[in-house]
Amino acid sequence: MTTHNEEKIAQEAMDNEQTTSEEETHDAEVITLEPTLEQQLAEMKDQWIRAVAETENIRKRGQREKEDATRYAPSNLARDVVGIADNLRRALDACAKEDHDQLTSNIKSLITGVELIVKELDTALERHNIKRLQPLHEKFDPNHHQAMFEIESTDHPAGTVLNIMQDGYLLHDRLLRPAMVGVSKAPAASTAEAERTVDETV
Repeated sequence: MTTHNEEKIAQEAMDNEQTTSEEETHDAEVITLEPTLEQQLAEMKDQWIRAVAETENIRKRGQREKEDATRYAPSNLARDVVGIADNLRRALDACAKEDHDQLTSNIKSLITGVELIVKELDTALERHNIKRLQPLHEKFDPNHHQAMFEIESTDHPAGTVLNIMQDGYLLHDRLLRPAMVGVSKAPAASTAEAERTVDETV
């Protein structure tokens, strides 16, 4: 009887030790896992922040592209229309060279009609943010002007627009068509003299 009780007590002691050992092992595993979970949480948070930022960038880029597409959509039509405006102005310039006293009343009425058309066309272009470039006597700007020839001049600094062959146009802030211009340059004698002065200085 005593032996049975002793065995029972010994068994219970062993069971308690095993349970305690399992609990300690489980606690150790929890302690070991906790830093890993925190690290995973930090990584997931970082990925989430990056994903949100990337989504916002895509949204903004899409909005910007949509606005640009709407803003500059009429570019091709605008180029054709300004070409028509050029031809109407050339017709008026040709008429201006004629003696108006010798023109018939019908021709004078036609000229007046064309002038009204050009004026209305200019108003319509401005309303749609199409700006006409008339850079006469301005400094040559390669971003907006296309130099077709050079003109020797002592009255203007080199690089000044002295002749406009064709007006340029902007659509909003984007170049629709460059102005074709003639640009001033120093006379050949002045250039040679300047080079001679440089040679003498050296």
